[in-house]
Amino acid sequence: MSAALAGAVRAEGGAAAAVSAAPGFANLTPVSIGAAALRVGDRDRVTAFYREAIGLSVLAQASDRTVLGAGGVALLTLIDTPDAEIEPPTKAGLFHIAFLMPGRRELAQWLVHAAFTRVPLSGFADHNVSEAVYLEDPEGNGLEIYADRPASDWEWKDGVVTMGTHTLDIDAILDLTTTERDTYTGAPEGLRIGHIHLRVGDIAAGRRFYGQALGLDSTRGERRDAAFLSSGGYHHHVALNTWNSAGAGARDPRTTGLDWFSLKARDGATVDAQAARLRGDGWTVAAIADGVEATDPWGTRVRLLTGA
Repeated sequence: MSAALAGAVRAEGGAAAAVSAAPGFANLTPVSIGAAALRVGDRDRVTAFYREAIGLSVLAQASDRTVLGAGGVALLTLIDTPDAEIEPPTKAGLFHIAFLMPGRRELAQWLVHAAFTRVPLSGFADHNVSEAVYLEDPEGNGLEIYADRPASDWEWKDGVVTMGTHTLDIDAILDLTTTERDTYTGAPEGLRIGHIHLRVGDIAAGRRFYGQALGLDSTRGERRDAAFLSSGGYHHHVALNTWNSAGAGARDPRTTGLDWFSLKARDGATVDAQAARLRGDGWTVAAIADGVEATDPWGTRVRLLTGA
């Protein structure tokens, strides 16, 4: 951690209102990520983490689930799975949920908040298109908190976007806010899920489902160990990798981890087209409220919903 973050941990002071902003490019494409649901063994503990560490608000509760979000928009559902074992990282499942800040300043404010509240962070990266911080929730679900660089600054060549993994300039980010006090009073209204990154057993099978059947476009070529797919020229809405899960089979629904995530389309015709491609490729498609649902080759449910 940089000296500036260390200083923030030691500092004292009051809080100021966090900046709010509208959702960005990632959520204005023809198809984008809507929400996600996690099966959790200790709902109270995990809820407290997302409220305190990320700043999400509780929007609804039932006997077996809690819905959290930002700006009144539901982003994450926590589903009680009593006595569930933690899903092993060598199995198919969630690699991380990536929460997209509306801008770099909000990322800076959250970083100071993480320092003040001693949120354990596991990694930092400059990915050319974005600046990212990595961590895990109390049950080992991977998270990314990131801010995009302007899309006009992304470099594309022959349909491939430049995305590297470089050292993150934390000090430059923190220059955008004060490190003397915690000014992050909750998730900004424009916070959304920018992308979902999955562990899978086979990249080719993942491409057939998420690319061919769901109609997402590859943005990082034809790598054997990973795939990055998107709608509308975003760097990626869905990522797949086999880094620790090559050959993994069907997931165990009795374990914790990702239960479902949703892709939202800006019009019903897009959902209809996605459903038709899925059925045409032999996938089972079930009707749900506001859309349809299908299951990927490893048992993760994907909801296709209509809604801007």
